[in-house]
Amino acid sequence: MNPEISRPADDLPLDDDLLEAIAADTLCEPVPAGLSSRIRHRLLERISQGESRHLTVQPSEDTWQVFQDGVMIKVLHEADGVMSYLLRLAAGAVLPAHRHPVDEECVVLEGSVRIGTQLVVGAGGFHLARKDALHAPITSDEGATIFLRGASPHPAAVV
Repeated sequence: MNPEISRPADDLPLDDDLLEAIAADTLCEPVPAGLSSRIRHRLLERISQGESRHLTVQPSEDTWQVFQDGVMIKVLHEADGVMSYLLRLAAGAVLPAHRHPVDEECVVLEGSVRIGTQLVVGAGGFHLARKDALHAPITSDEGATIFLRGASPHPAAVV
């Protein structure tokens, strides 16, 4: 290895052969595809380790709040009027008919929900409520936990 090249002092140092290749490549010759891929992978790995703009909400963070009778809400993220949140419906809980100002995505995580009188969506199921369409009441016979992403819930949307 070239003695003029110093090794990074962190936990993700570049391999000796990568450092040597970088130091030796002063003539702008093409870098072999495999070596280029390894360099790119290592650099992106190092950059991602220092990234701190991500948001993580752990299940142990007890931030559930009462949303309405029989329904609890846990807000995960909200920006520009769009919210990602969890709803926990107790057995027999009802979310009244409402409209959405933007498309709303829903994934049933536990239990099942009934939308209107005929549609039942079980754990692992996905439901997309389209913007401005009337959404039938949502009920749960045995209780459910659902993930939603859409407009921040607002009482004025209830019909």
